[in-house]
Amino acid sequence: MPKSKTKRAAAKRFSVTGTGKLKRSKAYKSHILTKKTTKRKRNLRKPAITDATNVKNMKKVLPYA
Repeated sequence: MPKSKTKRAAAKRFSVTGTGKLKRSKAYKSHILTKKTTKRKRNLRKPAITDATNVKNMKKVLPYA
């Protein structure tokens, strides 16, 4: 059985916390920022935990995470 390869695109976007949860960054922070409120942009900076419905698939593409 060959080694499983990590999907590099996923590895760049997700990181594992100390408790084993997947941490991700939020979307909608790259352009068209003038119409977004300061509060909204500030909240987009904070990392988010990946939803439980997606964790199973993410563990597949990140076998060593």
